[in-house]
Formats: sequence, C-alpha cells, structure tokens
Amino acid sequence: MDVLWSPWRYAYIVDESKRALPKDACVFCEVLKLNDDEKTFILHRAKYNYVILNIYPYITGHLMIVPFDHTADLESTAKEITDEMMDLTRKSTTALREVYAPQGFNIGMNIGSAAGAGIAGHLHQHIIPRWSGDANFITTIGETRVIPEDLQTTYAKLKDKFR
Repeated sequence: MDVLWSPWRYAYIVDESKRALPKDACVFCEVLKLNDDEKTFILHRAKYNYVILNIYPYITGHLMIVPFDHTADLESTAKEITDEMMDLTRKSTTALREVYAPQGFNIGMNIGSAAGAGIAGHLHQHIIPRWSGDANFITTIGETRVIPEDLQTTYAKLKDKFR
C-alpha cells in the first residue's frame, strides 16, 4: 500500500479550535472577524468581495471569491458585488496562470445544498486551475486527494499577484 502524506492537515485533526465554529456560524463570515489574512489565507480584499484559498482544495491553487455580505443566492446579490466577483475572477485566473501555468480552469458556484454547496448559506465562486491528466483517479476510487503543495506555500506564491 502506498502512503500519502498530508502534514499540513494535521493541525485540523489535533486542534479542535482550528476547525470548530460555533453552531450556525458561517466560516466565510468568521474568517473576516479574525482580521489575520495570512492565517486565514485571504489573498486580497476588494470593496465588496475577498479572494481566499480553499483550505480543502481540490487541487493546488484552488481559490474562492466570497462577498463580504452574507447572502445565499445570486439573484438578490447587488450588481456591483457580482461585477466585482467577475473582475476578481479575471484577476485570479491571471495570477494562477502566471504562477502555475494551468492549461484550463473550472469556474463556478454551487448554489444551495442540493447543488452541492458545502457552505450553502454564503454565496461564493470557485476558481480551480486544471491540467491535462489531473483528474486524479484516487479521488474517485480511494476518496483521497493528492495535493502537492501546502497552503502556506500557495499563499506565498499568489499573495503578491493581488497587490
């Protein structure tokens, strides 16, 4: 049997405070309250949205764009917020191309738990860099992902691209 090492996740296993939130708390709202962008992996704060690394990424470089306003649906979100989300999507894909040279992207939202949203109460958009052949059979067969880079390294590589 092969062993896959993921030491960066150990903190979430042994330290309940790193993963536990109060009941009914929104993780996207809670990270803002900490006001520690490096610790929470917030790459950029714009006027209406922020760009953050997904701490459970599908692949290295998995970003999310999250509105500051706690809202669950797209149709009631103000146009200036969604316009800025698209501007930040463009900025994010440019940064990811410069740092990782992906061959494509998956960009999208899962709105509502029926659509697969892990955090259904707060709208957010995923930006996932992709490379030919990265489909990763282990995700399908072994319910495991292989992420070759820790979050601190990804954060350090991308942070300056948002200044």
